[in-house]
Amino acid sequence: METLKLGFIGAGFIGNFQATAMKQVRGLELVGVYALKWAEKLVEFAQANGLGDCKVYPNVAELCKNCDAVAVFAPNFARIELVEQIVAAAKAGAELKGIICEKPLARTVSEGKKLLALAKEAKLPTAYFENQIHMKPIRKALAQLEPVQKSMGPISLARSAEEHAGPHEPWFWDPTQQGGGVLSDMGCHSIAVSWFVLTPVGRPVDFLEPVSINAETALLKWGRPKYRKELLDRMGVDYAKVPAEDFCTGMVTFRNPETRQLVKAQFTNSWMYDKQGLRLVMEGLGPGYAFEVNSLRSPLEVFISDAAAEAVADAETALEKATASRGLLTVQPNELDLYGYVDELDDMRNAFLAGKDAFLNWEYGLEITKLVLAGYMSAERRMTIDLTDPAIQKELESYTPLIAQGKGAEVLCK
Repeated sequence: METLKLGFIGAGFIGNFQATAMKQVRGLELVGVYALKWAEKLVEFAQANGLGDCKVYPNVAELCKNCDAVAVFAPNFARIELVEQIVAAAKAGAELKGIICEKPLARTVSEGKKLLALAKEAKLPTAYFENQIHMKPIRKALAQLEPVQKSMGPISLARSAEEHAGPHEPWFWDPTQQGGGVLSDMGCHSIAVSWFVLTPVGRPVDFLEPVSINAETALLKWGRPKYRKELLDRMGVDYAKVPAEDFCTGMVTFRNPETRQLVKAQFTNSWMYDKQGLRLVMEGLGPGYAFEVNSLRSPLEVFISDAAAEAVADAETALEKATASRGLLTVQPNELDLYGYVDELDDMRNAFLAGKDAFLNWEYGLEITKLVLAGYMSAERRMTIDLTDPAIQKELESYTPLIAQGKGAEVLCK
C-alpha cells in the first residue's frame, strides 16, 4: 500500500485528536510538526505510537520539503499567513500532493476566497476537514434508507446540534481572533451535516441551493463563568466587554433545483451544555421514515464513586469535553471513529494519492463559511436573510459580524 507522509502545522487539541485517529488509518504517516507550542510533545506521541519518523521542524518551508501533504491545524487568525507560506514552499520546489484545512475554512468570506485562490495558485488539491459528514452512524443511516428515499422521496427536515461546556483554548473565547463565538466554532459543523443529510441520493454535496437563513445568537452565561475563570484570565480580554455568543439556533432553507422542493435544516449549538460532555445530535425526517444519532448514547457506562474519584486524572478519558470524573459516566470506546475523524483521514489519503481533491474541498468550505456569515447577519438584523438576493451575496463578500469586530455587546446585550 502506498503511504502518504503528512505534516502538521499546529499541535494543539485538534492536532492531537487527529494524530490519535491516525493510529486507525493505514498508509498514513505523521512525519513532521511545526507549531509555536507543544510540537515536541506531539512528536513524542507520534513516535511512541508508531505513526512515523516524526520530527519538529523550525518553519513551514522545511516541513513542506519533508512531507507529501500538510495539514493546517493552527488557530483561525493565522490561516492566511500559514497558507501563504505553504504556497511559497510549493513554488520553491516542495512536492506537495495536497493541503488540508480544519473547519472552519475562514472567519469571513473574503478570507475564504483568499485561501482558495492561494491553493489554486499552487495547483494543490485541497481537503476541508468537516468530520461530522464522515460519521459512520450518519453514513450507515443514509445507506440503510437509500431504497426508502428512492421510493418515498428524500429527507425533508434535518436537525443537528453540537453542544458542550466551552472550548479549551483561550483564543476560542476571543471573537476578534476566532471570528465569532459558538456559531463560528460549531455552527459550521451543524449546518454542513444538515445540508449533507438533506441531499438526495447520488447528488453532490452542494446540490441543494441555499435559499434563506434565519438565526439567533445569545449570551446566556454573562461575564466570566467561574469554572472558566483561569482560562479566560489567560485570554487577556474582558469577556464582559468583548463577548461572543455561547448559544445559537436557526433554520436554513434549501431548494432542490430539479424538483423545486424546499427542505429545512435546523441547527442548535451551545457552549453552555453542562452535562456529561460533548453531545452530537443529528436527525433526518422524510415521508414515512426517520433516523436519529445521539453521541451520548453509548454501549458503555462506567460508575466512579466519590471515594474513588481522586484516582481519575483526566475526565476527558471518558468523553470529549467531559465535565465530571465521578458518578455514572457516558464513555465512548472509540470517539475518533464515532465522530468521523478516521474516515475523514482515510478519504483525504486516498484522494491526495490519486491527485485529486478530498470528498470535501475548499470550495465546499467556502460555501459553509458563507452560510455561517449569513447566520450572523440574520441575528444582527433580526430578520431572515434571502440568500438568492445578489445584493446580499455581494454584501457578504466584505461582511464581518459585529461580534467578530469586538462589538458583541451591541448584539447580545440589548
